Amino acid sequence: MREMLLMSTLGCHLCDVAAEILVQHMDPSRFVVDVVDIAEDDRLVDQYGVRIPVLVDEASGKELGWPFDEEQLRVFLASLPADAG
Repeated sequence: MREMLLMSTLGCHLCDVAAEILVQHMDPSRFVVDVVDIAEDDRLVDQYGVRIPVLVDEASGKELGWPFDEEQLRVFLASLPADAG
């Protein structure tokens, strides 16, 4: 199973929208997504503070930044290296 991170924070409306897209369009038998609250880590705030929500593939480090839709998500997932999952 491929592990993904959704960089987010409490009260982020766009993060809620992104999470809904992920729930609707990612196969839970292939992907697990952990939500990371960037507010708990100063380094993550520096890296993602003005860019959230951001979906990160843990294996490859590839990122899909907001805004994204179902098609962009599909293309992103298809672009991930097969050997990293």
